[in-house]
Amino acid sequence: MSSLLPAAPRFRLSKPEWLDSPKVLRTEVLAGLVVALALIPEAISFSIIAGVDPAVGLFASFTMAVVISVVGGRKAMISAATGAVALVIAPLNQEHGLGYLIAAVILAGVFQVLLGAVGVAKLMRFVPRSVMVGFVNALAVLIFMAQVPEMRDVPWAVYPLLAGGLALMVFFPKVTKVIPAPLVSIVVLTVITVAAGIAVPTVGDKGELPSSLPVPGLPDVPFTLDTLTTIAPYALAMALVGLMESLMTAKLVDDITDTRSNKTRESIGQGVANIVTGFFGGMGGCAMIGQTMINVRVSGARTRLSTFLAGSFLMVLCVVFGPVVSDIPMAALVAVMVMVSVATFDWHSISPRTLRRMPLGETIVMVTTVVVVVATHNLAIGVVVGTVAAMIIFARRVAHLANVSGVVDPDGKQVVYSVTGELFFASSNDLVHQFDYKGDPDDVVIDLSGTHIWDASSVAALDAIETKYAQRGKKVTIVGLNEPSADMHQRLAGQLTGGH
Repeated sequence: MSSLLPAAPRFRLSKPEWLDSPKVLRTEVLAGLVVALALIPEAISFSIIAGVDPAVGLFASFTMAVVISVVGGRKAMISAATGAVALVIAPLNQEHGLGYLIAAVILAGVFQVLLGAVGVAKLMRFVPRSVMVGFVNALAVLIFMAQVPEMRDVPWAVYPLLAGGLALMVFFPKVTKVIPAPLVSIVVLTVITVAAGIAVPTVGDKGELPSSLPVPGLPDVPFTLDTLTTIAPYALAMALVGLMESLMTAKLVDDITDTRSNKTRESIGQGVANIVTGFFGGMGGCAMIGQTMINVRVSGARTRLSTFLAGSFLMVLCVVFGPVVSDIPMAALVAVMVMVSVATFDWHSISPRTLRRMPLGETIVMVTTVVVVVATHNLAIGVVVGTVAAMIIFARRVAHLANVSGVVDPDGKQVVYSVTGELFFASSNDLVHQFDYKGDPDDVVIDLSGTHIWDASSVAALDAIETKYAQRGKKVTIVGLNEPSADMHQRLAGQLTGGH
């Protein structure tokens, strides 16, 4: 029985590559700094969505990033407080208060550890490529849409600052790639606004930054069954949304870096990170796709060091350099996120040449995923709906591939039907109607060597065919079954009608 359980994640210690390469070390350190700067306004915004103090979101981003850098399964991926998690737990905080929210975060972490241990990560294999493309494109759209409020009803100076930030990120890499362009853009725009005294929205306008490190403690709730039943639905929803977003992000980073990651370890690691975050008074979180793209695609980070430093720098920036960070213009961070959205979008997927060659069903699935995600602002819902749509389209397509052809012996005493294609619930429904029960001779042979029986519906269809022939006094012989099909047919034949 133990062989049926998923293998436990391996936590192997090896010498980090950044220890041997000053170039890699520089890249990781600067990438972590850029991500930390971008995390601050995001964490504050998500705190507002959840209805908690900004420090709660910032503490969550700090603990999530630091812990996942050690226990996670995907290098260079950033986990922090996220909008998806904030939306799930906001009603709980509104109705019952912060203590219940913190308790739900801890329980969600426990759920994620359990789900990871039983192999939930293996479900990722059922996410089609068209859904993945839709997920990426929807992510790019959401990242851009999240920046739109920062460009409305703002002083006119925001727009030239934004344009200047974008120009720096486009052209500075042509000069040198030693320093990440986003970091240069943030520093330059901050210096300009402070030196010239330009009044524009800044990070400090988003909320007060914490002045001390978080301390561990237990959630302020009664430890009763009533509390458990109250927080459990929110905790489970948070666990599922967090895992879905994290595993999809891990798969995206796998593709970008052309490396594989341990999804089971990542699932368990997300749970551990949320448990730790809860005990430190954070609002919980999951993989943060926008910041991960800054880290991996824009800054070129590839190791755990960048993730660890993103969380560490976040707290240092807030606690030690709070006044300086508060002066960073939001235009600089908006410019960074706009560039991230442009780089994230799969422009090839919507080119006329690709659309002409791509099967219509694949395009429909991709568009469906994008529309649902953008409409709900929930990546997990979009992925589920897109995957279900892909399965339906696939089932309809495959259902028409089961063909039946009959050949009558020259003496007219026997007919041999050859069945090709896949037999499952969609295709087997039409199978019953493809035989000439009245006109066939008394000896009927059904050759299934060109097919495979996948489910009970197919066995039931074969039973119905045998019954229709038997009612006319004709004998049916089924031949050519492969071993799995024969086993299923032997176990279920004649057992599916309840004796009726």
